[in-house]
Amino acid sequence: MARSDRLFRLLQALRSLPPPVTAARLAEETGVSQRSLYRDIDSLRAAGAVIDGERGFGYRLTEDIALPPQTFTRLEIEALVLGLAEVRHMGEPELARAAEAVLSKITATLPDRLQQQTIHAVSQVHRFEHRQAPDINVGLLREACWQERAIVIDYIDAGGQHSERRVLPLGIVYLENVLVLLGWCCLREDFRKFRIDRIAEIRPTDENFRPRRVPMLREFIARMNAGATDTAPAHLMG
Repeated sequence: MARSDRLFRLLQALRSLPPPVTAARLAEETGVSQRSLYRDIDSLRAAGAVIDGERGFGYRLTEDIALPPQTFTRLEIEALVLGLAEVRHMGEPELARAAEAVLSKITATLPDRLQQQTIHAVSQVHRFEHRQAPDINVGLLREACWQERAIVIDYIDAGGQHSERRVLPLGIVYLENVLVLLGWCCLREDFRKFRIDRIAEIRPTDENFRPRRVPMLREFIARMNAGATDTAPAHLMG
């Protein structure tokens, strides 16, 4: 592993693990010996990271060289914690891990008083029913949207009929109980909403439709805001 990658992993461990973190635990997380770990901590300190602690007592990251100092009002902290908690309840493990990492990174840059407000936030999220994770890899859909590449999906409609669709993916909408892919259906030659739990398979293609995604998404959202989905929901669903 390159040293830069090792230092990055060490920063990530210091951000995410409850402080103080022992050298043994950090060495385990980064896959190095404790002797190498001590050198890596010295390197991060030399680069500007403020890491409190010493051998035998554990370490705590109080100022992160990778992130500028952050200040938030108490209400902004509540909104931040509440929003990231919602993400963790969306039933998608990849996004849940990302939300945890974001909160850890931001918390590490806060003064002690604000860190305590973040850790002990008043606003909480609880779901009696957990959203089931989709059977397919939603990360592939996100990547296709980011890269603006067409995909081929095996789609099952409400009647149980299978069809193969070539789709230009535009965005993902997280509804109360389901995830929906917004896209341009090449078969129907129109905008469509595809329930992600009805997508049986995704196959990426080499077809690039950049830079059309943003204007197409704006047009689709404008149509939905104008009431197109209210007057003809069946027309736009799959």
